[in-house]
Amino acid sequence: MKLLGWLSQISFRRTDGHAQTWSARALRSWGKRTIALAGALAFAAVIAVGAWVAGSRIESPADAAARTAPPTPSPILVPVEQRVLSSNIVTRGTARFGLPQRISIAPSGLKANPGLIATLPLRNTQFEEGAVMLAASGRPVFVLQGRIPAYRDLVPGISGEDVRQLEQALTRLGFSPGPVDGIYDQQTSAAVARWYGSRKWEPFGPTREQLAALYTLEREWGEADKGKLAAAAAAAAAVLAVESARATAEHNARAAAAELAAKRAEARRLNSETGTPLAVESERAKAEHADTAAAAEVAVQTAERALIVLDPRQPQTARAAADAKLAVARAAAEKIKLEGKLAVLAVEREAKLAAGQLALAEAAVRSARLEREKAVQAALDAQKLAELDARLTAARADRLAADLDAARRKLGVQVPVDEIVFIPALPVRVEEVTAVVGAAAAGPVMSVTDNQLAIDSSLALDAAPLVKPGMPVAIDEQALGIKARGVVEQVASTPGTRGVDGFHIYLEVRVVETQAKLEGFSLRLTIPIESTKGAVLAVPTSALSLAADGTSRVQVQRNNGALEYLVVKPGLAADGYVEVTPVDGTLAPGQLVVVGYKAPENKEQQ
Repeated sequence: MKLLGWLSQISFRRTDGHAQTWSARALRSWGKRTIALAGALAFAAVIAVGAWVAGSRIESPADAAARTAPPTPSPILVPVEQRVLSSNIVTRGTARFGLPQRISIAPSGLKANPGLIATLPLRNTQFEEGAVMLAASGRPVFVLQGRIPAYRDLVPGISGEDVRQLEQALTRLGFSPGPVDGIYDQQTSAAVARWYGSRKWEPFGPTREQLAALYTLEREWGEADKGKLAAAAAAAAAVLAVESARATAEHNARAAAAELAAKRAEARRLNSETGTPLAVESERAKAEHADTAAAAEVAVQTAERALIVLDPRQPQTARAAADAKLAVARAAAEKIKLEGKLAVLAVEREAKLAAGQLALAEAAVRSARLEREKAVQAALDAQKLAELDARLTAARADRLAADLDAARRKLGVQVPVDEIVFIPALPVRVEEVTAVVGAAAAGPVMSVTDNQLAIDSSLALDAAPLVKPGMPVAIDEQALGIKARGVVEQVASTPGTRGVDGFHIYLEVRVVETQAKLEGFSLRLTIPIESTKGAVLAVPTSALSLAADGTSRVQVQRNNGALEYLVVKPGLAADGYVEVTPVDGTLAPGQLVVVGYKAPENKEQQ
């Protein structure tokens, strides 16, 4: 009946293309004639099945050998890849921000006392360049970028690298200080004023002490300038005094020389060739002549008296007159004799005096010469002293003028050292605040770190020599879904430093790119120590085999499915792959190579 049911579902297609299905009812109506035929067919089918089963149980020796032989293995094929190969060192480390840097405020010489802290930042506060870190007694404390810490007040007129840092910072903030030359000039002062004003702070101007010092310098300079003029006039007068002394001394010397010449002429006049002074001889001759004349006059008077006395006719008065005349003549003769003697004595004395006067004149000439030298030397010394005094006075006046000019230049806008903090790298974040509100704004007040993430790690002693600063580092943590890039910042030279044990060497990695928050997390660090520097042909290391002649080879599947060996030159091996370069023939990415064989599944065993 099952066979009939199956046959009832058979469709017959007539020659005209129309299908017709016979139902079971139609078959039954066909009659009992078909029943016998169906039974015969079923019996024949049973016999055929039995014969097939019996035949399958009969096995020839060849079939038995083929059945017991091992199955033919099939190759395991993988494609050739083009990839960058690198040999890596893997370690772990903990991420942190940069090492804390202490912020200290130095006392300012422009202020009598440090200010009192009025405001302080909170931890993790971020500071950009030009921001106010805190305020003290109504004055700000700015943060600027610079490697040299603030150590002095920045005032007009000074120069140095700290001034250059200030100028560079002002330029970055948009307040041009003029040439960035490290000199705090009026342009720098004006830029500082604009910077303070833009932050709503009053610039720090001149102090009372500076103004008082300026007024004192102005007064001292005025007095010194007057002294300079007076000293210059004295020096000029000293030059004239030297000329006057020379002229006076020359006049006196010439007068003495003239007097000496006169005395010499007088001496020559008074002295004869015989050694007796001519004047004495002349006076003696005059005296003798006068004595002779007087004696003649006495003789004449004596003769006349004798005539009168002998003449009785002469009266007594004539005799008396003759006696008187004779007496007068005799008195005159005596007078002339005495006067001649006196004249001779006078001339002799004068002759003697002439020699002395000549010696005096010669001494006067020598004295005049010495006086000339003395007077000129004294005038020259006075001139030198006057010139020295003029130079000293002028130098003092010039120094005071320079000090006054510097003081005037310093009267511009200033930057007290307690209102500025230089930090090597910005921005920074506040790590810890150590000061309190109301305390003096001096000394350490807080510590900051830069926003640069770093990772503290360590290396084994044998791996440390392979790692150098500047090497790239892959940073990841699969459990947290973190991926970042870094670079080796430093490798310690000795083991056991920076908190690592004596069997490891400290390693610092600087994070250069990350989108995740890494601080405090333990991360995996992968450092490629050798790389192909680019994509190369690479196959799994299991695809590489060694030929009998020592060459390396890979088994390649060609387009027709055939397998053949290709000689290659192996290169860098890493991560289970090896770089290969064909020695003969070609090898392309995607081409299949044999990495092993696998046996086909045994159905009988299944």
